[in-house]
Formats: sequence, structure tokens, C-alpha cells
Amino acid sequence: MQKIRVATFQRQPLFDDIASTLVRLQDDLAWCDKQGVELAVFPECYLQGYTSDQQIIARRAIAVDSPSFNDILTKLSPFSTDVIIGFVEQGMDGFYNSAALISKGKLRGIYAKNHPQEQAFLPGRDMPVFQKSGFLFGINICFDANFPGCAKRLSTQSARLICYPLNNMLAVATADKWRHKSVENLRQRAMETACWVVSSDVVGISDGKLSHGCTCIVNPQGDIVARVTEGVEGVVVFDVG
Repeated sequence: MQKIRVATFQRQPLFDDIASTLVRLQDDLAWCDKQGVELAVFPECYLQGYTSDQQIIARRAIAVDSPSFNDILTKLSPFSTDVIIGFVEQGMDGFYNSAALISKGKLRGIYAKNHPQEQAFLPGRDMPVFQKSGFLFGINICFDANFPGCAKRLSTQSARLICYPLNNMLAVATADKWRHKSVENLRQRAMETACWVVSSDVVGISDGKLSHGCTCIVNPQGDIVARVTEGVEGVVVFDVG
């Protein structure tokens, strides 16, 4: 059966510093190329930093047809590994919490969070499925994991892998509440759809908020086959399939 080598990263967030984020991405993708990784996954809103503040979202948002986004594509063009990266998107009609799939400097597609809990973001409607080495996969983002129908829409299109960029940077009490619930959601989505599930989360403390880190790989039976240690940056690689 066809397999795909996936790397998923747990990283401390950066805010309003795309240049530094791109340097980290380039280092991580260079490492991925050496490991034979075909698909790398990074957290929700990783490119500019996550926020629910409308004014900050407006300032950070980038349109995919802008010179700024084209520069990002150019900087990622040397790498063979496809990459899923969360970003704040400036759409034609407003702002979206999105994830881009980039392959050798080309934008292959975008998924916009269907169930944003942030009022400043518009809900996405599409549920695209992508292919890499004959392996079909799709994307959901963070809070989408609470809605089984999102994952089901991908599995009914023959996706075998669902990638979840996450950002569990929350007030401390809330972070503790979601510490295990977030993992359990991922396990449930895997078992319900018979898909592999890969999540990528931020980690650490920022502005009084905490993320334990929920970066893991779950097989279709709901078993966690690989996970980055809580509380630290790291990466896991697994041949999914």
C-alpha cells in the first residue's frame, strides 16, 4: 500500500516577524529534505502569529496574490518537501484563518477554517483534497476537530490523511482543560473516518497564555504512534499509510 513520509513540527510561536519565521521554515525544510520527508506540517497561523483581535488580524493579513506572499513562495522554492503552513489570509471579502499547501515554491491550494471561533474570521466553505505521491490528504484547522462532519467531508473524497494545524495557546486554566481533550478529539476523528491524523501545535508561554503542545500522529485505529514531548519544541517523522 502507498505510504507518505510526514514530518510534523511543534514550535514556539513568533509574532509579526515573517522574516524570522521564514528562516526557521527554511532550516526545517532543509532538514526535511535530508530525511526524505514528503509532507511537513506546521501550526495554525504560524506565519504571522495567532490572534483573535480584529485590528491585529487586519494588520497581519496577507493576500495570496500579493508581492509579500510571492516572496514567501520564492524563499520556499528550493525545497522538495511539500509544506502545510497556517497563515492569516486577506480574502476578497474579509479575513480567513487559512492553511496553504506549498510545493517547490508553488501554491497548490488553500484550506480556510470552516469553524472559526474568532469573530474576525469568516468561515471557509471548501474542503479540498490534495495528492502527494498518489496519497490523498486534506486539512482541517484546530477548532474544526470538534466537528466530525469536517473530517467526514474529507474521508468521503477518499482522503487517507487529515492534517490539523493547531494553536492551543490559551489561558492557563483553559489550556489545562484542552490538554487531553484536544488529543482525544484527534483520536476520535481518526477512528470515525479510518484516516490517519497528523497535528502540529505551538508550545510554550506567550503573553500569559500557555500551550502544552499537542503535536502527534494518530493511526486509523486511534493509536498515537508518534508524539512530540509536551512543553518543548520538536519534530516527529512517520511513514503514514
